[in-house]
Amino acid sequence: MTQPEVHLYRAADYPRMPWRNGGGTTQEVACNPGGSAAAFDWRLSIADVAQDGGFSAFTGCQRIITVLEGQGIQLTVDGSEQAPLGPRQAYAFAGDARVQCRLLDGPIRDFNLIYAPARWHARLQWVAGAGPWTFHSAARDVLVMTAGGALTVRINGAPHALPARYDCLHAVSTDGLAEYRLQADAPLDACVIELLPRAAAM
Repeated sequence: MTQPEVHLYRAADYPRMPWRNGGGTTQEVACNPGGSAAAFDWRLSIADVAQDGGFSAFTGCQRIITVLEGQGIQLTVDGSEQAPLGPRQAYAFAGDARVQCRLLDGPIRDFNLIYAPARWHARLQWVAGAGPWTFHSAARDVLVMTAGGALTVRINGAPHALPARYDCLHAVSTDGLAEYRLQADAPLDACVIELLPRAAAM
């Protein structure tokens, strides 16, 4: 069995960039190889939201947002007010929707997956509680971000360490099904994202 190609992205190295609408800043966690902040097929990012306001538009994309830190937010999407979002509650919406954000009780930090649904199938899930936690995936790209402390991801038995909060592991596999096992000394608090090109999606 061929081991996936593994990359470790360290939170201390994430570049910071302005929002498209100029209303704040984002740290880019990862994006598709060859992609950039201006043009990508998929991207993971962490944003600091200090005030109420509108979201940037990403036409042709799908977005999934989760509150990482803070009390939460309430979104109004295309004029429709949504239920409040607390920490670890993922919410999906179209990238070209008109979105207004209201902070519930002070600034927040959020985590975003933005991807082109015409080219990629995506699955995002949060893992919490006592570990270890094991799953199998045939996705070409699997990303694991720790939102807690240090985390070890074993891929087909081989260990890969995520030493610090918000570090991210990116595994690229071309050899079918792989086993992933998440384990930590503290309760798990991690996000797992599986990305599969649409041509290969089942």
